[in-house]
Amino acid sequence: MKQQPLAFRMRPTNIDEIIGQKHLVSEGKTIRRMVQANRLASMILFGPPGTGKTSMAMALAKSLNLPYKLLNAVTDKKKDMEIAVEEAKMHGQMVLILDEVHRLDKGKQDFLLPHLETNLLTLIGCTTSNPYHSINPAIRSRCHLFELYRLSKDDIKEALSRAIADKKEGLAELELEVSQEAMDHFAQAANGDLRAALNGLELAAYSTPADQDGMVHINLESAEECMQKKSFTHDKDGDAHYDVLSAFQKSIRGSDVNASLHYLGRLIEAGDLDSIARRLVVIAYEEIGLANPQAGPRAIAAVEAAERLGFPEARIPLAVTVSELALSPKSNSAYKALDEALSDIRNGNSGEVPIHLKDSHYKGAKELGRGIEYKYPHNYDNAWVNQQYLPDTIKDKKYYKPKNTGKFEQAMKQIYDKINHQKNN
Repeated sequence: MKQQPLAFRMRPTNIDEIIGQKHLVSEGKTIRRMVQANRLASMILFGPPGTGKTSMAMALAKSLNLPYKLLNAVTDKKKDMEIAVEEAKMHGQMVLILDEVHRLDKGKQDFLLPHLETNLLTLIGCTTSNPYHSINPAIRSRCHLFELYRLSKDDIKEALSRAIADKKEGLAELELEVSQEAMDHFAQAANGDLRAALNGLELAAYSTPADQDGMVHINLESAEECMQKKSFTHDKDGDAHYDVLSAFQKSIRGSDVNASLHYLGRLIEAGDLDSIARRLVVIAYEEIGLANPQAGPRAIAAVEAAERLGFPEARIPLAVTVSELALSPKSNSAYKALDEALSDIRNGNSGEVPIHLKDSHYKGAKELGRGIEYKYPHNYDNAWVNQQYLPDTIKDKKYYKPKNTGKFEQAMKQIYDKINHQKNN
């Protein structure tokens, strides 16, 4: 048995062996053009785990026959970077591949910057974090940013087939026969993480006894056992978590109940009931609002039930309220009206409270003219009387713009339009 893991042994040795990422390495794309021009620039490669960031960095250096050094921004010290600089001086240039680059502290960063400026070091930073959120601007501004995408099932199958057939670094010596169902499961359960798929294949290959003819047969059952529960990867503290929360809210806003339940499922698998609860209450008032005003209280009730139940039962009230919110009529008119009013206030467009609305519950108020001409609406038919409420400077301002979504807001719109008509006549 070879000592190094299969995923390490099968790393690409040049740009043509890179799996997936066609948007970066296929003909005419940016990184391919860099290699063809023999001009490798500093860059940050970011994307989910197992998409081949470090492997791509090593393949690029090898494609141009450039010396490279692989360091980790967390575990390797400034001294290790000083050694890399000395080696770069000996070679004239070096590619520094820096894993976890988002964890680079200020001391290491300050040391590296002048060497990036002179191009003594070409930095290829690798991270699972969004560089706009996590990378210091001083480093980010000196690097091209390239996003690596989660690999497709076909990409993963291609890599597995290579590993099965490779005689030097792969598993060809074992004479593997992998069923189509097993291949499909490796590709599906890895969820775009090639490292996980190769690790699962390797475990299955070395743990499955050969038959009397020396063949190793890997079936679906073996694949399922060796992949365990790698079918879902979701770090509730990572960037992907916020992408899922965003997709969750946008799916409900877009009335796609199937997508809404899918993203709810992801959040449940991540075990993040707090984020689900907060987001559902916000959605009920932000996206549904006056179109279905009972959605807010019902969302709060569902959240309270979920918190009392805990998982797995919590999924039941959550599924009910997510389905209701997705299929409810939508209106953002109330909070948009408030935002417009707040904008006026913050920009100094507010004016004096009309004198007839000012507080008159104190001695001397009448002498000041406070509240004297105020008309008490309950003394009039339908509890309404035409009088000015907004300050003079904005007395004709209309913040609220009702929508025709939902019976409740349609009824409100009728009242609103009637009041405005009476005001104008």
